[in-house]
Amino acid sequence: MSDEVTGVENAGLLGRTLLNLNLITHEKLEIALKEQTVRKGRLGDTLVKLGFISEDDMLLALSTQLNLKYLRFSEFPKTIPSESYPTVKFMKQYKFVPIGMDNGVMKIATADPMNEYVIDTLQIFSGKAPEIYLSSEKDIMEAIEQYFGGSVQMTNIMEGMREEESESEGIELQEDVHHLRDMAFEAPIVKLVNMLITRAVEGRTSDIHIEPFENNVKVRYRIDGALTEVESLPKRIQPAVISRVKIMSRLNIAERRLPQDGRIKLRVSGRDIDLRVSTVPTIYGESIVMRILDRGSVLIVLDHLGFPDSTREKYEKLITTPYGMLLVTGPTGSGKTTTLYASLNKINSDDKKIITVEDPIEYQIDGINQIQVKPQIGLSFASGLRHIVRQDPDVIMVGEIRDVETAEIAIHSALTGHLVFSTLHTNDAPGAVTRLLDMGIEGFLVSSSLIGVLAQRLVRVICQSCKEPYTPQQEVIDKTEFNVSNMSTYHGAGCDECRNTGYRGRTGIFEFMIVDGEMRRLILDKSSSDIIRQRAVEKGMQVLRDNGWEKVKAGITTIEEVLRVSQEGI
Repeated sequence: MSDEVTGVENAGLLGRTLLNLNLITHEKLEIALKEQTVRKGRLGDTLVKLGFISEDDMLLALSTQLNLKYLRFSEFPKTIPSESYPTVKFMKQYKFVPIGMDNGVMKIATADPMNEYVIDTLQIFSGKAPEIYLSSEKDIMEAIEQYFGGSVQMTNIMEGMREEESESEGIELQEDVHHLRDMAFEAPIVKLVNMLITRAVEGRTSDIHIEPFENNVKVRYRIDGALTEVESLPKRIQPAVISRVKIMSRLNIAERRLPQDGRIKLRVSGRDIDLRVSTVPTIYGESIVMRILDRGSVLIVLDHLGFPDSTREKYEKLITTPYGMLLVTGPTGSGKTTTLYASLNKINSDDKKIITVEDPIEYQIDGINQIQVKPQIGLSFASGLRHIVRQDPDVIMVGEIRDVETAEIAIHSALTGHLVFSTLHTNDAPGAVTRLLDMGIEGFLVSSSLIGVLAQRLVRVICQSCKEPYTPQQEVIDKTEFNVSNMSTYHGAGCDECRNTGYRGRTGIFEFMIVDGEMRRLILDKSSSDIIRQRAVEKGMQVLRDNGWEKVKAGITTIEEVLRVSQEGI
């Protein structure tokens, strides 16, 4: 009891408020306090990163502590009066947004109500102390976008471009290198591209697609795994926009016949962002896709990925073994790398040396040596892995097994006393065995080194703000393998919180195959993946679809989502 009292005293007002509201236990508070001393952050942020409370819970506790009303984005006014307000840059830097005026008093929603500098500045700005409300940083950025960004700024930019177009109507566009470079540095083009990137980063976008067609250029964002069109740009500015992105990513703007790959490093809303840029030529011009990677130090925990409790317990036990190879499989964009990072976070400690070789490094993790693949200078997965084993590691993570050479070195590392993590592109867990054998790896090497295979997919989560019961269409029910007549099913009706998609966020569905003695004999006999799958199911492996149906029953996702990402029998 004395330890609990000490923890409460050290936690400050927020910790005591969370305890009083029964939002956290004494044990979790103690863990967070220890983590806070290492990472030097705020207690509330630490608790959220550890997954002990949601951001919503933290803000509710803070509103109780400070006696401030907590507002969600859905409670913000749709528009605000046309008044003189501080700059958007100042709002984003200090995480606040005006939400109206009342008799000359500015109402503001802020994520940092204790910042006296902002309160004093706003009082000087308007002549009266602002009326303060509490809100999340995410909702504040969305409100800034609604009131001052996005559509308004984009409209202004596009109108300016249309004026320039009318002045030069009838002039044939010269696409020589010097002209392209000049256009790419024009203020409207710079603002347009910056706006597209900023809106994407602040809107939970994973990929930006800039796609040229016959009469226009479509801009689409991939949010929660689904593409949404956000802009349609005039065809005339296509060369300038494409050239601007290529210059930012240090690509050759004169080369428009071959695919190119590059990177952009920039800082958006206080976050270090890496954009992985890919261009390919199409019949209407170059198409560009930018993958957004947040390079900031992110605390990823296995508890947040959507594992069923029984699967997570088995997986966590396996990743603490001293040696062997563990593979995570699935298509591109199924969250494999995130699972590997969470696994490394789980076992990361002072008594282990962990080295990774990745392409690209998506998250930076304290205490782990991370190597970026650089094929242009000969640093491939295979060559990097070959040198890693000379660094006396305990744990090795290889971003992807792409060829037989990488596979052989990874297996050799697992057989010589290292725990090796990597990924493969296969549809299911048993398919990883077949894939390695098809690559030419001997069966005895696979059976001796492989300790487990985790297959996964990502499904979209039903938006909690507009979640409601519904009855699926009969054609959807006919595609399922389980009885939905005696259970409640849900979907999202669509609201501002989820951009009318009915979904907000994603979670995983998993199947985990442990390679034990019997499985090793099947691998040695080069049994088909169907036989291996059948035996794994008999031994208790839950297949992807069954895990998906569990999430449907729990009201986490929809039948349509499970059908979208998985196939019958998998």
